[in-house]
Amino acid sequence: MKYVCLGYYDEKKWETMSEGERNAFIDQCFAYDDVLRKNGNFAGGEALQSARTAATLRWVNGKVSVTDGPFAEAKEQLGGILVLEASDLNHAIELMSKHPGVKAGPFEIRPAEDLSAMVAESERRRSGERKAS
Repeated sequence: MKYVCLGYYDEKKWETMSEGERNAFIDQCFAYDDVLRKNGNFAGGEALQSARTAATLRWVNGKVSVTDGPFAEAKEQLGGILVLEASDLNHAIELMSKHPGVKAGPFEIRPAEDLSAMVAESERRRSGERKAS
């Protein structure tokens, strides 16, 4: 089963670290990612640019409203995602508990929803709509 791990960090704290501290931290994280890959648990992941570069979309009064930055007014911002293959939530927790990234901020772990049946059903409905038109 896939688990999406959302990693949060404090940008201001990151900016106060020396280049050597940041490089050592990054190297530790990538080394653990290599362990996850080797063991077949790494299903994907991406780091995110600063929250200052984000845009948030909302549906407001019948149209899309765009605002700069993230919605949350919080010290810790979403910094990246990691997708794990794990047997269950406890296994995903065990794997992420060893990840050095946890030292930078919290990780939220959620089971990924398998939408393949829903997508297939939607395609079937949409295909029927086109034939009926």
